[in-house]
Amino acid sequence: MQKALTQMNVQLANVISDVSGLTGQAIIRAMVAGERDPRKLAELSDPRIQASREEVTKSLEGNWRPELLFVLQQEVAMYDTYQQRIAECDQQLQKHLASFVDTIPPQSSPAEPERKKTKPAKNAPRFELRSELQRITGVDLTRIDGIDVMVAQTLVSEVGLDMSRWKTEAHFASWLGLCPDNRTSGDKVLGRGTRRVVNRAATALRMAAVTLMRSRTYLGAQYRRLRTKLGAPKAITAMAHRLARLVYRMLKYGQRYVDKGAAYYEHRYRLQQIDFLRKKAAKLGLRITLAKP
Repeated sequence: MQKALTQMNVQLANVISDVSGLTGQAIIRAMVAGERDPRKLAELSDPRIQASREEVTKSLEGNWRPELLFVLQQEVAMYDTYQQRIAECDQQLQKHLASFVDTIPPQSSPAEPERKKTKPAKNAPRFELRSELQRITGVDLTRIDGIDVMVAQTLVSEVGLDMSRWKTEAHFASWLGLCPDNRTSGDKVLGRGTRRVVNRAATALRMAAVTLMRSRTYLGAQYRRLRTKLGAPKAITAMAHRLARLVYRMLKYGQRYVDKGAAYYEHRYRLQQIDFLRKKAAKLGLRITLAKP
């Protein structure tokens, strides 16, 4: 749809961020229905659009070539078809999840504090997927920072519910390909890195790790420090490894994840650095005295 609009010189992307949103679909479907007046099309924009009506009107002044309008009509029909297929997949997914037995009865699980509401993804399932995953796993994986409901669904579908197949969380991380795999010959290290593993769960964990960049949480602070020290690629792998261990503990032991906050991580890191400097100074015959704040 966006390509057809560009060919028609309709610069709708300059005033709205997504043509599949409420305003974009209203304007495009009015075009397909036969409306050509830019002012009338601009009146269909949502009040939350930051651009003014004059700017929207100006962006809708294009050439209405019949062949391009036909292409736009075809793309709109294809978009509706895909949306219908996605809805059918959601119904089948909901039906499949309903066949799983409850891992922990809802009344026996402790009450959890309310969490901040987040905007769902555009193609997220139309039913309450988070509660269904919590019902069959017994834990809420989305409590872990960076893991949203789609990442949690990928983990459950790829890993399953039986964590006894991995003896420890280190074995689980190694199976995901998130552990160091140094290639050596004799005593010489030829290369450092991780094993080349094609695993959707590992890919989902890496994507979850990337979202921690702006997170004001314990894991967010840890990721930013690792990113500064190691660089982005290694920090992403390291945090994906950390997330894998948390997921393993929650699924195997039913533990709940509680975020201690970025301030707690910074305070803990400061104490570790002070302890390290004291030990190093003691070896040199020195003593470190903390300055008064």
